[in-house]
Amino acid sequence: MARESYEPSPIFDHFDADLVIKVLAHTLFSPFFLSFIPIFYLFQGYDVYGKIIVSSTAYVVAVSLFWGVKWYSRLYRNQASLFYGPPPLDWSEQIVVVTGGSSGIGELLANTLAVKNVTVVVLDVKPIVTENYNITYYKCDISKWEEVEAVSKKVVEELGHPTILINNAGVVQGKLLLDLTPEDVKQTFNVNLLGQFWTLKAFLPEMIKRNCGHIVTMSSVMGMVGAAQMTDYNASKAALVSLHDSLRYELDKRYKAPSVRTTLLLAGHTHTPLFSKAHIPRTWIYNFLVPSLPPVEVVKSVIRALDEQHSFVIKIPFYVHLVPIARELPSFARDFLQWLSGADWAMEGFVKVSGRRDEEGPVPKEALSRAKVD
Repeated sequence: MARESYEPSPIFDHFDADLVIKVLAHTLFSPFFLSFIPIFYLFQGYDVYGKIIVSSTAYVVAVSLFWGVKWYSRLYRNQASLFYGPPPLDWSEQIVVVTGGSSGIGELLANTLAVKNVTVVVLDVKPIVTENYNITYYKCDISKWEEVEAVSKKVVEELGHPTILINNAGVVQGKLLLDLTPEDVKQTFNVNLLGQFWTLKAFLPEMIKRNCGHIVTMSSVMGMVGAAQMTDYNASKAALVSLHDSLRYELDKRYKAPSVRTTLLLAGHTHTPLFSKAHIPRTWIYNFLVPSLPPVEVVKSVIRALDEQHSFVIKIPFYVHLVPIARELPSFARDFLQWLSGADWAMEGFVKVSGRRDEEGPVPKEALSRAKVD
């Protein structure tokens, strides 16, 4: 459906499953809120051993145990104290490297961090357009180890050792497997996957030495599911999930640097130039169950994880939590969900906008003109 014919309601534009989940999390699944229910019945004169008080109390206990186990799991993973949280993060002391920070989520992230008085280093093949004085741009093709190695030395010499690394750079080709050229496949894996290996090799040693730092791996929900015309992209994002898990165990068990935090972001479709030419369903039920994300929501989630100084796996929107379950469903149920999502047709007619190589030339004019109505 064309964008010009899609007129979201001012009232219900942001009413989706995530909002419902948030409300439920603070009411029907909130131990604090639920604890008042048996107390209310008790004050109404019900028997303390009566069915309604016993059942409501049992429900409170069950919900409390769920959140308690979830909380303890987080503390265990981060070797954190049950009673004392980490000291507030001093943002002014941080040096943050953002790859692919000249556009999309990376640009918004870099500018948002700069407002917090953070020293931000942007690594990209194109310069970032910004008025923030504490953003330093270095031209770097992260897919090439030689460039990453050279730029990392300049960063350390001129600004100091980075304390936070946000591996954000990514590219999508949007072609069927047999239409992918060798150059397409190499670019996808070199940028999306190998680029993260090179930045880790460049900046991780000092973090391990200090046993302090934070690595953010920007993957995607597409790393957990398959879809037509996304074979190279999905495979690269799936590899990042495994990279994140393996890195976590290396830091904990082999490098003895558990305080180097690792955060994995698994986000759904986000309104950025990368997928601006993808065809996302516009039906109300789709927008309710599978809402697209504004970039600011992704940025807020990343900054919150950095601020809390714990390792996280961030899954947004809520439906991303359910995606792994789809793989275990019967084939007919899995295919129904795949059909319902429209994922196998979302990239039909896709035109690559971001990360175009020299031999690909500029974005076709007809694609730019369609952007006004698509």
